[in-house]
Amino acid sequence: MRLARPALLAGFAALIAVASPAAAADTPAKPQPKITYLHAGRLLDQPGKPPRGASTVVITDGVVTSVSDGTLPAPAGATTVELGDAFVLPGLTDMHVHLFSDGDPLRERLEQSTRDREDYAYLAAQHARQTLEAGFTTVRDLGAPPRGIRALRDAIDAGEVPGPTIINAGTMISVSGGHGDGGGLNEESYGAFFPHDYNNLCNGADDCRRAVREQIRLGAQVIKFAATGGVLSNVAGGLGQQMTDEEMKAVIDTAHSFGRKVAAHSHAAAGTMAAVNAGVDTIDHGTFLDELTIKAMLSHGTWLVPTMLAPVAALAQARAGLLPPATIPKAETAAAAERKSHELAIRMGVKIAFGTDTGVSKHGDNAREFALMVKAGMTPAAAIAAATVNAAEALGRSDSVGRIAPGMPADIIAVHGDPLTDVTRLEHVDFVMKRGTVVKQ
Repeated sequence: MRLARPALLAGFAALIAVASPAAAADTPAKPQPKITYLHAGRLLDQPGKPPRGASTVVITDGVVTSVSDGTLPAPAGATTVELGDAFVLPGLTDMHVHLFSDGDPLRERLEQSTRDREDYAYLAAQHARQTLEAGFTTVRDLGAPPRGIRALRDAIDAGEVPGPTIINAGTMISVSGGHGDGGGLNEESYGAFFPHDYNNLCNGADDCRRAVREQIRLGAQVIKFAATGGVLSNVAGGLGQQMTDEEMKAVIDTAHSFGRKVAAHSHAAAGTMAAVNAGVDTIDHGTFLDELTIKAMLSHGTWLVPTMLAPVAALAQARAGLLPPATIPKAETAAAAERKSHELAIRMGVKIAFGTDTGVSKHGDNAREFALMVKAGMTPAAAIAAATVNAAEALGRSDSVGRIAPGMPADIIAVHGDPLTDVTRLEHVDFVMKRGTVVKQ
């Protein structure tokens, strides 16, 4: 009599069990969970709300499992992290970095013809570690070789390289001759190759749809485009709108159809207004904002990533002769306008997410942005929220970034002193934990 297939399989299983009585004993034991009790002097677990006093954060296999008042004793077998009277808060997020740039524009220009992608990848890994040790456990990289930044992102996620969680854009999408066209003024044979290297240039709406898809194909998790001219591009032409309204809408709609958020590099008000009306998620820089543009941002719920540190750094570089001549008047103009624009945006209540444009400035100095935000009118609490809960919301990652709460990855930092009264305390981070692993103490 033929057995039905389920009965036949059951018979084989029984035979194997009888023939191999030690099979169960050979099965590797399930590893014990790694439990850590972190003791904080003060704890800002939910930025935007008042801090707690002495607290205990319990972490299991890199994930927060409880947050309790008081100093709870750790059970046998658990690891204890004693932070004394330190002020503990979530790992910070920088919404605008360039890990493949090193903040030294003259050296980059001089060495451009001798550095290979492998050289830049090694430097980017160094910058990632510096960024993490400065307390930034998440970054949005808005301009890097697509395959290089993807490889670095994945190596960090796998625990093979120390660094922050990276949300990567690949190469910024630009029109020919605009900010982001890096090859136009180079030597002819090199320039003919470079601007098409990653297919980031586009002209016309259909071509811009293609450019977005190319970046996504290469691994982009977010899309960035140049709505206007830029300070550091070696093109004399100011900071006005460079991409047409139709091109912007094509970029944004295509990215959104793939589930990607979109950042607009934007200085001039006209370019910012066009990007906002086209549905962009974040305006990065926003150097020349006026009331009409700000009202449009409020109406659309558009985030501003002010990058206040960038014009400070760029102006210093320009005045020191480290930038090409075409960039100097743009740096002067941007630095003169930036403060008033951002003060106005803060007064009118635009949603602010923290970003620095690091790579223009030095990696590891990201927290210098906090003092500039406070000087422009934000409270220290609001500035900290911009780098935690606000940034998480702008990224669409509130379930994994910006808070210390059960179910969240254990991205935690600590400083001495109270950053809610002196935000410059965040420039000297003493302790960093990334997903439950201590990387600086």
